[in-house]
Amino acid sequence: MLRAFSHTNGRCVFHHTKRCHHRKSVLAIRREDVNAWERRAPLAPKHVKELTKMGYKVLVQPSNRRAIHEKEYVKAGAIIQEDISEASLIIGVKRPPEDKLIPKKNYAFFSHTIKAQEANMPLLDEILKQEIRLFDYEKMVDHKGMRVVAFGKWAGVAGMINILHGLGLRFLALGHHTPFMHIGMAHNYRNSSQAVQAVRDAGYEISLGLMPKSVGPLTFVFTGTGNVSKGAQEMFSALPCEFVEPHELKEVSRSGDLRKVYGTVLSRHHHLVRKRDGLYDPADYDKHPENYISRFHIDVAPYTTCLINGIYWEQNSPRLLSRQDTQKLLVPVKSATGATDGCPELPHRLLAICDISADTGGSIEFMTECTTIDNPFCMYDADQHITHDSVEGSGILMCSIDNLPAQLPIEATEYFGDMLFPYIEEMLVSEGSEPLEKQNYSPVVRDAVIASNGSLTPKYQYIQKLRESREQAQSLKMSNEKRVLLLGSGYVSGPVLEYLTRDSNIDITVVSVMKEQLEQLTKKYRNVTPVHMDVLKHEEKLSSLVKNHDLVISLLPYSAHPFVAKKCIDNKVNLVTASYLTPAMKELQESVEAAGITVVSEMGLDPGLDHMLAMECIDKAKEVGATVISYTSFCGGLPAPEHSDNPLRYKFSWSPQGVLLNTVQSATYLKDGEIINIPPGGALLDSVTPMDFFPGLNLEGFPNRDSTKYAEPYGIQTARTLLRGTLRYKGYSRTMRGFVKLGLINPDPYPLLSSTTPPLTWKELMCKLVGIKSPAEHHVLKEAVFSKLDKDKSQLEAVEWLGLLGDEPVPAADSIVGALAKHMEMKLPFGTGERDMIVMRSEIGLRHPSGHLEDKFIDLVVYGDNKGYSAMAKTVGYPAAIAAKMVLDGEITAKGMVIPLTKNVYGPILERVRAEGIMYSTRSIIKQ
Repeated sequence: MLRAFSHTNGRCVFHHTKRCHHRKSVLAIRREDVNAWERRAPLAPKHVKELTKMGYKVLVQPSNRRAIHEKEYVKAGAIIQEDISEASLIIGVKRPPEDKLIPKKNYAFFSHTIKAQEANMPLLDEILKQEIRLFDYEKMVDHKGMRVVAFGKWAGVAGMINILHGLGLRFLALGHHTPFMHIGMAHNYRNSSQAVQAVRDAGYEISLGLMPKSVGPLTFVFTGTGNVSKGAQEMFSALPCEFVEPHELKEVSRSGDLRKVYGTVLSRHHHLVRKRDGLYDPADYDKHPENYISRFHIDVAPYTTCLINGIYWEQNSPRLLSRQDTQKLLVPVKSATGATDGCPELPHRLLAICDISADTGGSIEFMTECTTIDNPFCMYDADQHITHDSVEGSGILMCSIDNLPAQLPIEATEYFGDMLFPYIEEMLVSEGSEPLEKQNYSPVVRDAVIASNGSLTPKYQYIQKLRESREQAQSLKMSNEKRVLLLGSGYVSGPVLEYLTRDSNIDITVVSVMKEQLEQLTKKYRNVTPVHMDVLKHEEKLSSLVKNHDLVISLLPYSAHPFVAKKCIDNKVNLVTASYLTPAMKELQESVEAAGITVVSEMGLDPGLDHMLAMECIDKAKEVGATVISYTSFCGGLPAPEHSDNPLRYKFSWSPQGVLLNTVQSATYLKDGEIINIPPGGALLDSVTPMDFFPGLNLEGFPNRDSTKYAEPYGIQTARTLLRGTLRYKGYSRTMRGFVKLGLINPDPYPLLSSTTPPLTWKELMCKLVGIKSPAEHHVLKEAVFSKLDKDKSQLEAVEWLGLLGDEPVPAADSIVGALAKHMEMKLPFGTGERDMIVMRSEIGLRHPSGHLEDKFIDLVVYGDNKGYSAMAKTVGYPAAIAAKMVLDGEITAKGMVIPLTKNVYGPILERVRAEGIMYSTRSIIKQ
């Protein structure tokens, strides 16, 4: 009987013991058919040769895909044959199809059933039904619980080659050619020796100092001490490398030698600490892993260029990296050398993760789906919690292929076969139909038997319990599933979808007239169903959709909310919007209450976060007996200063029509005890005040709607000044005043712009607006417009800059302002790489019981992400999404109209928006 093997001078030597039996059994090596890349086999020709020498018959199913040619197996004595029903033991690497199983046989392969993996339960059921004896390589372990049959080393070798190739691509995308560009994917090499030579060649260039200086020293962290990690380290050692202790990473990442790369091997004691005392006790950790946390994201990750993860995660044990940890790591790195456009700095230190464990949702929490050999890399954007198939864009390069050894199939086959061979004979000489109890298996083989004679073996009967638990959980999940109807696919929808789809129990239907936006959203986010339609033109279909959902989120223009709210009332479905609670919405108060539903409004930025920040301050003041004597709050969504280069000093990151209409609204506010009324039609733009609280921004502000109505809901009737306003860059209001003069901010119906009428050019429309006959000479129209603008040159320049005196067609719309909004959306978008900015300043004056006065200042400044969400999208979308989730989860239970003025609503939302990176600051000035 075969019991052991050893390696002598590089040759595999097998040791035999004799075992008597009446007839020689037949072994079959089945064809691998799980995917195109599976070219391995469980035994190599050298192993087959030994078996045939002993008199065993070996069948090999034909396969042109197998990396080792059939003729090599024939030379070793095997028979190439399709029919393997003669065999008593059938072996493979991966699982066979259920319909290819042969009853009452011994099978050995990686079954991936020991965790009751759902995808493989049909296979297990068929194995039980056909009374097959299943040996699972994964459970062949020694007395210490260490696996004795595995491909681990070659997963590490292939994974390391791949991530070096990926780093070359990622560096190039970031503007750097590096020696890693000359390293290919692992399967591009005939064998590992060729790959080692390619890595050495890259290493030679590194040793010559050919790495770009602005990327700084590179550091590689290896987790785990098993064969996976050792295989990766073996390939890494072909580079000019120096291994350091984890605590030395910080120093070498800043001032290390650019002619080498640095590596460190991370063990548990380097990053795990007990929650109560910060110590690590290995015996205690084995018993109570839930009492420990990982400091990897604090002590190691900030100084890591590339993480090679080889550890598997067990339930209740701390993860190596979470999404929140990673968000904090994506901060710019300052290199020792000055960066230039041609020699840029890295966006952050942690560039890549090679998760060789391929343990989805495991130690790397956000690795929720493996990559493939066909598509080996993706980018994980921690800020948006999304992945995209590319090496470009924001985030961390991820590689998590779950069949890495298949890239080096010949060496992997030989290595695996050496480990498996000592146990083959004892599996081979038994019959699958015989009772398991009668088999004289060694502990390694016996403990690997998952199923036999139609039943799970005692050691693996837990699999059935796991299945039942999962089925119960799935049943519970189905009962817990929430259905959300999202109306609108514009700027704000991204953060809303990103936040809500983190919960796999939430299914979202997105309705929009914008087909391309819908397609992009459904590709980007899971659990999203698109519906292409105009909500306002398909009333019955909208009603049907509302009826089939638990919650509606309306991101439509505010004028559409009453229409949507009526559908929610009719179908008793809750509603969330980010817009003002308008008079038209207030009229529905009684109907909302009668329907027993919750309608949450003003759940964005302004209105929304402004209310919450105010109420947090006001409530705290009241707790100490202070009274509010003044409240002013100004907020604006703006382009970042470097992108404000147009006559309006403005670009659009949300509804253009809403922005334009705000300038002709009426406004009411309280100033030193006197109510000030500003009529509609543009007088608002004559009430502009310079804002100097951030002098470098050169801001101006004007009142916004009726501020006085907030005295009662805020509970600040004692205030003698109450003003809420809008911020813009200086010059905006002057330009908008010109548009008002020309009649461009007119919301009244204008039939000539209908899609059913002949199109007008802007030149023709402007002739009508200034009262001259069309067509007119350009200079004649220009002079008429200039006159209408009261000879204001800057206003005329803005009109010309926007092309409003030219021959470009006017977009079809219901009104002139609607057409102008569409035109401006095309003329004033944020370009690639441009970002917006949110600025909010609230000032609250307090009088304390002692008589002294205090001024509270609350500042909120948020920048958009260059290739991610805009600041406006984040500050509107996340509060709306959080409120929606609170309604779904029963945290907001009040019926009727709700705005975020109570602590039970604003408290959780403010806490959760901070977790999304929306930060604010407060300070006080005490007056005697």
